[in-house]
Amino acid sequence: MFDHDAPMAKRRPTRVIDLGGAKIGGEHPIRVQSMTNTDTRNVDATLAQVQRLTEAGCEFVRLAVPDDKAARILPQIRAGAAVPLIADIHFDHRLAVQALEAGVQGLRINPGNIGAKSHVDRVVDAAKVHGACIRIGVNGGSLEKELLQQFGGATPEAMVASALGHAQMLLGREFDNFKISLKSSSVPRTIAAYRLLAEKLDCPLHIGITEAGTLLRGAVKSGVGLGILLWEGLGDTLRVSLTADPVLEVRAAWEILRSLGMRQRGPEIISCPTCGRTEINLQDLAEEVERRLSGVSEVFTVAVMGCVVNGPGEAREADIGLAGGRDCGIIFRRGEVLRKVRGQDRLLAEFMRELDVFLFEKQATKD
Repeated sequence: MFDHDAPMAKRRPTRVIDLGGAKIGGEHPIRVQSMTNTDTRNVDATLAQVQRLTEAGCEFVRLAVPDDKAARILPQIRAGAAVPLIADIHFDHRLAVQALEAGVQGLRINPGNIGAKSHVDRVVDAAKVHGACIRIGVNGGSLEKELLQQFGGATPEAMVASALGHAQMLLGREFDNFKISLKSSSVPRTIAAYRLLAEKLDCPLHIGITEAGTLLRGAVKSGVGLGILLWEGLGDTLRVSLTADPVLEVRAAWEILRSLGMRQRGPEIISCPTCGRTEINLQDLAEEVERRLSGVSEVFTVAVMGCVVNGPGEAREADIGLAGGRDCGIIFRRGEVLRKVRGQDRLLAEFMRELDVFLFEKQATKD
């Protein structure tokens, strides 16, 4: 029988690692990560996106480094980035070393696919010299052929076996500043793999559902998968993978963390689902409020309600809110009506002015 009072699992204890001065694992906050989708060789475009991601609350940014030209450009990107950078490397150990020498603070690699033992040695030595972190990134779609044959496909057991093999390559070289990810496009398979690995190693885990899909589908799959893992105490960094603007990945990640009471950033916007009593264009109103608040990092609750009668009562705990009706709307704080406003356009404008006052008072109180 389901236990309705079952608490969230205690966070899984891990060793603590360092990525560009940010601590990961243990009791440190669960960190939000994303990846640029610009051509890394285009410095201006990449730096602009790194800045947008940073402003949205991204704490680590991963960059694709497909060739020597991209590796050579990394010092310029590193110089302009305000958050630690992670170089995504496949197959070519020389690119990994170049990236570390360029100043990136992390690598995403699979030690087993960068060649001979001497190649792995060189990458690990460079990571030690530069104090860099490595993420062993296991993907269900690119497992070693021998493991696919042994386990009969990209099973959770096959993914864990791959991760353990890669981890041993690093541990055998006395390098433990690494985390592991086990990503699949299947939510159940991903969850099962992380559960298995968590029993075998104490390293931090980077969690995500890979190839999750477009904005709606990807956010739902990621919300379900990451929500379950986080509820079970698994996960130290995370990425919401979307076929969309990566800034939306960051916003989705924060909403997942906020919904579980783990971390907060920016205003929480609550709005009713609309019904037959709704007499205003509530969807446009809510989306416009959300858009205008997208750059605000202060933590508070905003309500956008479609019913003047029930709105303030249903959203009485919101710090500030509005509710619209056919002829007029109201602006309220903590369930108390501040004033009535006629017309939806005026309601939005008046609300934003009231919101500016609220934020000014909030900042003054903090100072």
